[in-house]
Amino acid sequence: MGSSSASSPAAHSGPASLLWFRKGLRLHDNPALHAALEGAVALYPVFVLDPTLLGPARVGVNRTAFLLESLRALDAGLKERGSRLIVLRGEPLAELERVMMQWRIGRLVFEADTEPYARVRDAGAAELARRLGAELKTPGGHTLYDPGVLAEAAGGTLPLSYGSFLKLVAKVGEPPAPLPTPERLPPVGDLGEAERSGIPTLVELGHQEKAAGLAFVTPGEQGALATLSAWTSVPARVAAFEKPATDPSAYAPAATTRLSAHMKFGSLSARTFYHALREAERAAGAYSQPPTSLAGQLLWREMFTTIGAVTPNYDRMVGNPVCRQIDWDDTPALLAAWTEGHTGYPWIDAAMRQLNTEGWMHHLARHSVACFLTRGDLWQSWEAGQGVFDRLLIDADWSLNAANWMWLSASAFFTAIDRIYSPVAFAKKYAGARSYVRHYLPELAGVPDAFLLEPWTMTAAQQRQAGCVLGRDYPLPIVDHAPARERNLSRMRAAYARGRKGESPASG
Repeated sequence: MGSSSASSPAAHSGPASLLWFRKGLRLHDNPALHAALEGAVALYPVFVLDPTLLGPARVGVNRTAFLLESLRALDAGLKERGSRLIVLRGEPLAELERVMMQWRIGRLVFEADTEPYARVRDAGAAELARRLGAELKTPGGHTLYDPGVLAEAAGGTLPLSYGSFLKLVAKVGEPPAPLPTPERLPPVGDLGEAERSGIPTLVELGHQEKAAGLAFVTPGEQGALATLSAWTSVPARVAAFEKPATDPSAYAPAATTRLSAHMKFGSLSARTFYHALREAERAAGAYSQPPTSLAGQLLWREMFTTIGAVTPNYDRMVGNPVCRQIDWDDTPALLAAWTEGHTGYPWIDAAMRQLNTEGWMHHLARHSVACFLTRGDLWQSWEAGQGVFDRLLIDADWSLNAANWMWLSASAFFTAIDRIYSPVAFAKKYAGARSYVRHYLPELAGVPDAFLLEPWTMTAAQQRQAGCVLGRDYPLPIVDHAPARERNLSRMRAAYARGRKGESPASG
């Protein structure tokens, strides 16, 4: 959160800069790139494939594929400007130390990151730069505002409601305009003995299956900018957008921008996104407002990222000062059935199959499955669901994932505990729900529309006629929703009566 530097003898004569990409996989509006270019005689753009963050057990095939394609797109963009991407593999600090010594790096630059793993890693990188006598620059770039600036402006306690957060943002002012994209870059210096390994394949990283999710989103900076341009070139569409009114059953195409994966990897700048939306809104004249507008969605992202940056244990219940302490069950069989899309509730299962297949689902589908897993039906911990989403979603963002799971489980931010998504009635609101279910649950293809969202209402004869015998071709409901809802609501009321542990997060 900010920038620091240590004087380096090389800085006075123009240092060789190492720009360490992690997120921020773009050349437009990239503060770290601009910091690396200041007076540099050579630029080494580097990405390190970190085994801690990769591998099938940690990350699903769709997100891995999106990363690899984004790296290829970044490499292409660098080559167009006279540079290239150097891809290293291994423990990041060990790799950085090795190449910084070989390349005689005088300046290390990387985008600031507020996630727990990144903080520990980046503290080590700062110490490495100090030990090697290299200048260090760590500008922000992942969000509209520096989380530290917002925390300081909050005066000690960050607001936990959206309305209060908007007042804080208004106090700080509009986000800065995006930085320009450099037309040319300094050449990469002599790599010496440091090997340059190319961008690996999915198979090399342990994935055997195809990345189906990439059929629905184009990775890389140019894909992000093209998608943004397509949306903002129709100001009326931006002006009319209200996220809760979009259709979770729409899948080809989706009802939302699907730019979230680009925001996660930083192949689209938050400031570029925001100012393009504001320009479209002004062109339209009248337009939707936060919290439901597209610009409002970016401010939700700011809020959850900023709170996550200053809240200890933000991705867990125990020791998290904003999270209610709730006596969740731990039933692996229920979690597995939910994860695999075998709960016996077609709307829930279709959404989870979409997640497993494509690495994405609409935000209202996410709401449905999260409520079902936690306070609605299965009473499993939000931490377990968060872990599944973190592995499978292309757009998995640590702060947003934790915040939304706390929200949907009514552990933080949301307190209307009697508002529970029905796994049947909610889906019936959407005309496309049956098409959606048939697409992701082909075993239900022959089930008539009247029974498709609740197939257990078919007689045995009707099941045989439809080619879908429950318990054989498709599971019976894993729980009975109505009594489960009442039982869980009673448990949630008891948890609320015990009170919330801890206080609001303080800035630091």
